[in-house]
Amino acid sequence: MTIPFDNEGASLDSGLVRLHELGYKQELKRELSVISNFALTFSIISVLTCISTLYNTGLNYGGPVSMVYGWLVVCIFTMLVALSMAEICSAYPTSGGLYFWSAKLAGPQWAPFASWITGWYWTTSINFSLAQLLQVIILLSTGGKNGGGYVASKYVVIAIHGGILVIHGVINSLPISILSLLAHLGAIWNVVGVFVLIILIPSVATERASVKFVFTEFNSDNGAGINSKSYIFVLGLLMSQFTLAGYDASVHMTEETKRSDINGPKGIISSVGISIVVGFCYILGITFAVTDIPYLLSEDNDAGGYAIAQIFYMSFKKRYGSGFGGIMCLVIVAIAIFFCGMGSITSNSRMAYAFSRDGAMPLSSLWHQVNKEEVPINAVWLSVLISFCMALTSLGSMVAFQATVSIAVISLYVAYALPIFFRVTLAAKHFQPGPFNLSRYGIIVGWVAVIWVVLISVLFSLPVSYPITIETLNYTPIALGCLIILIVSYWIISARHWFKGPLTNTEN
Repeated sequence: MTIPFDNEGASLDSGLVRLHELGYKQELKRELSVISNFALTFSIISVLTCISTLYNTGLNYGGPVSMVYGWLVVCIFTMLVALSMAEICSAYPTSGGLYFWSAKLAGPQWAPFASWITGWYWTTSINFSLAQLLQVIILLSTGGKNGGGYVASKYVVIAIHGGILVIHGVINSLPISILSLLAHLGAIWNVVGVFVLIILIPSVATERASVKFVFTEFNSDNGAGINSKSYIFVLGLLMSQFTLAGYDASVHMTEETKRSDINGPKGIISSVGISIVVGFCYILGITFAVTDIPYLLSEDNDAGGYAIAQIFYMSFKKRYGSGFGGIMCLVIVAIAIFFCGMGSITSNSRMAYAFSRDGAMPLSSLWHQVNKEEVPINAVWLSVLISFCMALTSLGSMVAFQATVSIAVISLYVAYALPIFFRVTLAAKHFQPGPFNLSRYGIIVGWVAVIWVVLISVLFSLPVSYPITIETLNYTPIALGCLIILIVSYWIISARHWFKGPLTNTEN
């Protein structure tokens, strides 16, 4: 194998050498440091965004106990998933990430099918973070309906969402150096924003919860017809697991990251680890301002039932007679969401670029083109378009939109688990680790990670309200089943005849 050299004849970093050994030439600009890689992923995980969006779920299903202790449970197992992914990333640092890993780990016989299934599972999940963006726009634009504020129509909400997506597309069309700078700002904003809120809100609030309330209060009065505390606690885990997703972004940026076989894994682990700490602080800080759970969840309050907004608004209203400060706190969350969406487009476009590079997408030759700034420009705008089309389902039915979001989360974690599963089964004896590896613990950690993903996939599909009616049915398993049928049918009818898995673009 010929080792690639830079223009001055010096050998390039180990990640680029490994990329060349895997059969790919460098097409994207390799300028990201480990901090830039981390910053982009941390902004996508965005605990400020997801916990704020899903705080109602935590309050509804178990309250403080499910949020505090559920967060710790989910964090332990999520870190095991992240560690397994980091180990594989070190061995195969390519933008294709998950689907490329599956092809390599499943072996020659199963490589095309494994790659196909993993790639399309991930593709159905790429807009999860952007779906969160739409949800928060909806909440922000309707949350003041009982407080006399402006209430936007669903068409105005979609227009705002589309406008933000266009801005994200423009930003992601810029050179990677500029995107890296913005990613740093996003990471700083998320950390600083969390600590501003967890200090400010409990300080401003005229009434605060006790330590006993925060650590022992269990809310079983959810109005969902569920009486089992264990079932309620399990449903409460959804907030935490929804939050800790998207850390595969570090993988998809490896072809633009220096020493990616080392810094890619560092980006995964550090983004999850710091999100765990910051998220736990945010949950505790905000929950100390919770004194009346039923009122916070009531659609008759000033924020229309949006708990976080009501906490912010009520804290300032009671202290100063005006809720303007609470609205400014929501702006902090909104800006974090903007950075989250920006990073999501970045990650999505790199996966689309890599998947089309291997001929697995319609019009593949179009989507893997790069411009003079070495940015996959067409893949960027494809991601923007798909994100907008996904949001359009909310115009017809929010039930359909929520089912789409749930599918995205399950699909994302299934895509995480598939290469890990192949790593601990078919590749258990021949896997060649990179610089970062779990040594003899790799198999054990991998199996626990796979079992956890299977478990949460079942949890996401459970009914969340009884009795079950057309309005309360959890459509996730039905939609997921249709998705599986579609992907496998396409493989059987067509793709198995022409898709051979990842293709190399260098000559040995």
